[in-house]
Amino acid sequence: MSGLVLKGITKKFGGTYAVEQADLTFGEGALTALLGPSGCGKTTLLRMIAGLEAPTTGAIMLGKRNITDLPAHKRKFGMVFQSFALFPHLSVRENVAYSLTISGVARTAAAEKADTLLDLVQLSQMGDRRIGELSGGQRQRVAIARALAQEPDVFLLDEPMSALDAKLREEMQVELRLLQQRLGITTIVVTHDQREAMTMADEIVVMSNGRVEQKGSPQDIYHRPENAFVADFIGKANFFDGISEKGGIKVRGRTLAAEPGFHAGYPVRVAIRPERAALDDTDGPNRLNATVTFVRDLGPHREYHLDTEIGPMIVEYAIGEGLSPLAKGDKTEVRLPPDALHVFPNTTAMAAE
Repeated sequence: MSGLVLKGITKKFGGTYAVEQADLTFGEGALTALLGPSGCGKTTLLRMIAGLEAPTTGAIMLGKRNITDLPAHKRKFGMVFQSFALFPHLSVRENVAYSLTISGVARTAAAEKADTLLDLVQLSQMGDRRIGELSGGQRQRVAIARALAQEPDVFLLDEPMSALDAKLREEMQVELRLLQQRLGITTIVVTHDQREAMTMADEIVVMSNGRVEQKGSPQDIYHRPENAFVADFIGKANFFDGISEKGGIKVRGRTLAAEPGFHAGYPVRVAIRPERAALDDTDGPNRLNATVTFVRDLGPHREYHLDTEIGPMIVEYAIGEGLSPLAKGDKTEVRLPPDALHVFPNTTAMAAE
């Protein structure tokens, strides 16, 4: 199998676009996360890939084959949904073997294949148990093993860990990623959890209002966001509205040294990650007076909430980096390194003009 390619995929419900002009390539053997807020179109896009929804326009290619009109049961795609949809009256082994037995595989051979898959997902001792006897994480593994039974070309997962508690969810993210890497199956995961996407994915597709905002590696998405939505949705960012001028950005009467990339007088939004702002005595441009308004101690790092001359800001420091602890009410200075500033068009201000 070669890669999975979407060409100009759209989906309209009435006069509303659920997905608008998606052109995407999913690399063979890679794990891609479709990430975005509720209602952004990521599940609709996954359902079109699975064959459960027909695109309004566009084509879905698997290698050189056009599978746009191919029914879901002929696509040889493995699918795991939020509910897992396991059969409570069957044993764990029978659940995993179900798709094999209904496709004509002998029961003995299907049971052997199921045992192999249960060993793969570390449930080899639970084949005879009923589904109701399993924990949430164990049920998820059964659903994954069942989806893998048909040796799918593509593995699709829709919010597969949303029902798990936070600690178990993080453990399962790592387990699923290690399993996917070991099997080398092209995998697409829908999630609204940015941490989950950053943990698991080779590439992330960020979506908003039915559109693909950016596609790239987790590091690209985080450190080089292409617009203000991505910078805001992935991780944390401080935002300031300003006006572009030669060699900088004017924000509340202060000129920040930056490379705006826009002509003078253009309304912009400036973003900086909390860990890139500096509370130290290093010389450099963009130093602002600040007052500490709140301190949030998170164990491995500390957040300082500041009131600065250009607006409120959060600065994050790892514990042990040498910064003398600050307390609420302390006066300090914060520096915004020019190369840490992301400058985007201020579409809200432009629309208001």
